[in-house]
Amino acid sequence: MKIPPARYPSPLGRMQATPMDVEATKRQGWREQHILVISDEDERLDFLERQLIRSIGERLYGSGHGQGHPTGGGHG
Repeated sequence: MKIPPARYPSPLGRMQATPMDVEATKRQGWREQHILVISDEDERLDFLERQLIRSIGERLYGSGHGQGHPTGGGHG
């Protein structure tokens, strides 16, 4: 026996979040606003590039290991 499809979809269906293309968002941010979002573990980077990313991140925002407050990046 075939079951006919529901005539009215659930109104909750439109509340469901649509998946986001993270890489496309990062690409758009760079192209439009020159904002770079990158992980120091990105496999597309070589060793020296990863070290540079870590150094910049730690200089601007402090250690990523939960030790205190950032040391830089403040306004003023």
